[in-house]
Amino acid sequence: MLIGLAFHILGAVIWVGGMFFAYVVLRPSTGPLEPPVRLSLWGRVFSRFFLWVWLSVAALLASGLAMVFVEFGGFAGTSPYVRAMMTLGIIMILIFAHVYFAPWQRFQRAVAASDWPAAGKAIEQIRRMVGINLILGLVTVVVGASGRYWM
Repeated sequence: MLIGLAFHILGAVIWVGGMFFAYVVLRPSTGPLEPPVRLSLWGRVFSRFFLWVWLSVAALLASGLAMVFVEFGGFAGTSPYVRAMMTLGIIMILIFAHVYFAPWQRFQRAVAASDWPAAGKAIEQIRRMVGINLILGLVTVVVGASGRYWM
């Protein structure tokens, strides 16, 4: 249980913390850069970050499901906050998968072709979805950390 919980916490911190940094710190800092520089930078940032998100998703799913079945004997034995955390997490994974397989792929192709308007359009879609996932992630962290006390 302890190892599963450690992987679960690390996965959440890496994913949600990375989104917070990208959205709140990096995004405003790149605004003054020219589109080729800014968009190329985002390409390098996301290519590294998305690898860590996939690893976090794997850690979160594996550790979460292991804890549900080992600790609680299945979903029927879980508290409402655990089910809420799982539901929010699945929604976040689906949003991330969409980002990765749709606008991220368009973004990479546009940057490779130096099509800065298309890259800008794709990064805007990514920004909106990361913003939604950041909010969901912060709510999920609060539910996971404190849900046992109020749910």
